[in-house]
Amino acid sequence: MKTRQELTEILDFIADYATYLLASGVHTSRVIRNSQRIGQSQGVDIQLSSFQKSTILTVRDNATSEAVTRVVKIPALPISFERNSDLSALSWDALDDRLPLDEIRRRYGELIDKPRIDPIFVLVTVGLANASFCRLFGGDWTAAGIVFTATLVGFAARQRMQAHGVNHFLIFIISAFMASLCASAALRFDCTAETALATSVLYLVPGVPLINGVIDIVEGHILIGFSRLINALLLIICIAIGLSATLLMVKNSLL
Repeated sequence: MKTRQELTEILDFIADYATYLLASGVHTSRVIRNSQRIGQSQGVDIQLSSFQKSTILTVRDNATSEAVTRVVKIPALPISFERNSDLSALSWDALDDRLPLDEIRRRYGELIDKPRIDPIFVLVTVGLANASFCRLFGGDWTAAGIVFTATLVGFAARQRMQAHGVNHFLIFIISAFMASLCASAALRFDCTAETALATSVLYLVPGVPLINGVIDIVEGHILIGFSRLINALLLIICIAIGLSATLLMVKNSLL
């Protein structure tokens, strides 16, 4: 039997845990399963309904049926598959080892406090990945080198704007414009300039929201699924706006 204070403490932790997962790029069903495993380890039942910006959680004592409900805002966090995996493993440890709440909370704090991948390393690897896309779609080595440089410029600008809290739609427009504008330098060389321009913005494609949106709809979470797909569509439109601005500036060179 849980007191109301104990139920509230469990709810507070699971609210932080679930919203962190949702903000880090986990689809809804996985968040529900992970949260329910932690709830089972504490002898309570967890019900979770998620939306684009907030989540409704209910913790119910299995013995007394007393329940506590809370609406929690989902924070804005960068996507991290490593943390998603670690936090999912934490839910299994909590259930299998019947960890007390204090121990779960301690391990959770250690996991989210782990240093993230160095931004410079991410910058370089994203540049290499985008240059690889250029080669994959038929670009030559000169075009791939230009795409690599353009991606460095665009992604570095994106990192700086995110650090200053700029609206993410504006970030996508500016990043797409800067990357494609740098890639337009390929028009001055004897290379596959069209491929360089087209692939210079591929690093911005919102793959995780698109995938999670489809998964959520298939698994019955229609509202958040459509919300994620609509948000991804808006980001794709922002990419198109930034690329279109560059094409309007260099259209004579393309012709």
